Amino acid sequence: MSRYHEMKFRAVTTFQRRIGNPIIRRLPNQTLLETTGRTSGLPRRTPVGGRRVGREFWLVSEYGEKSQYVRNIRANPEVRVRIRGRWHAGTAHPVPQDDPRARLTTLPRFNSAAVRALGTDLLSVRVDLRD
Repeated sequence: MSRYHEMKFRAVTTFQRRIGNPIIRRLPNQTLLETTGRTSGLPRRTPVGGRRVGREFWLVSEYGEKSQYVRNIRANPEVRVRIRGRWHAGTAHPVPQDDPRARLTTLPRFNSAAVRALGTDLLSVRVDLRD
């Protein structure tokens, strides 16, 4: 990762972790991804922008394998997704062979624009929903 991308990553993730995510998580209709912390074992909730397609939920990670929730998924793929205020259990899978830029065209516009603008290493993630 270039020095510019590393500085951008640190600035964006610090802002998201300390200011953006704590506020956005509280919005009742915000889509959330709940993973299990790979070290702590505690639930970790992250606001995401994605879309349900049948029994699948798709999202794109801004920082790919560097994203904490992707690292948590690698350690334990069992997740929950809150869509329109309702929780759904599922199994998450990073999908490196999927084209994340093409995937963003099928996801909510505002979030997709932010991911394109801020992201440096995009990665598609599919959640196979059980309910």
